[in-house]
Amino acid sequence: MSVLVQDLTRVYGRQKAVDGISFEARKGQVLGFLGPNGAGKSTTMKIITGFIPLSSGKVEVCGLDVSEMPMEVRQKTGYLPEHNPLYKDMYVKEFLTFLCRLHRLDQPRRRIAEMIEKTGLGKEQHKIIGTLSKGYRQRVGLAQAMIHDPEVLILDEPTTGLDPNQLLEIRALIREISRDKTVILSTHIMQEVQAVCDTVVILNEGKIVANAPIAQLVSGSHNTWIVLVELRESIDSQLLKDIPGVQQVVPVGKNKWQLRASADIRELIFREAVARQWTLLELHQQQQQSVEDIFQLLTKAQQ
Repeated sequence: MSVLVQDLTRVYGRQKAVDGISFEARKGQVLGFLGPNGAGKSTTMKIITGFIPLSSGKVEVCGLDVSEMPMEVRQKTGYLPEHNPLYKDMYVKEFLTFLCRLHRLDQPRRRIAEMIEKTGLGKEQHKIIGTLSKGYRQRVGLAQAMIHDPEVLILDEPTTGLDPNQLLEIRALIREISRDKTVILSTHIMQEVQAVCDTVVILNEGKIVANAPIAQLVSGSHNTWIVLVELRESIDSQLLKDIPGVQQVVPVGKNKWQLRASADIRELIFREAVARQWTLLELHQQQQQSVEDIFQLLTKAQQ
């Protein structure tokens, strides 16, 4: 595997930002690294790239221990952080030339031309970075992460600020890159996860709550059912939560709720409605869950 994380823990004072997590990311796949704000995603990515030290555990990139060989790991890693650090007073092409010199690349002109073409910066290459739109600055950030042709690419919110057309282009670029590289992608856009990722790791409060191929995650094999219920009457949602097997009740409209359960509870809901003289307008089981459904189930406090 290209990235191996074993029992990784990072402590800030008394707080465990990352609490004993383990996962793998392999060449040829895009791993979606998900979690709510404060879950420990950015901390983990900074540890993998050698920007901050770990408190305990082990992290390897391409067989190299991050703690023992941080400079060698950085040579094999490309990183686009959430807050894209750019020299805004430099021209795009000037900035990429500067990066080539830092990495001591052979044939820098050819590499710069490749990056400009791949990231769609052709019309912007002679502009000052600070004058670019946020979307184009993200493209410059992608170019800087890939300029040295790393084996592992770590992208933290890479599509922030992109318009729908740019979003499709960057998604296609990420898929193309992943053919011969390992890509770890962190994003809050769940549609992007389903469109791009092969495997998903979900963090919550510093711990892994899901780690599976995306097809397996949404197939329902994890024994979770989603039932949509709509009533004519307004009721206390606690009455639905008290039905045996219900794990979570999420309001999704006026007198309409999404119920997550450990079994098919439609018959129980029907009997409850008859007993309480509720008027059922909808009772529908969703056969396949989306990544967003699962993310909410695993990370959102029960309602």
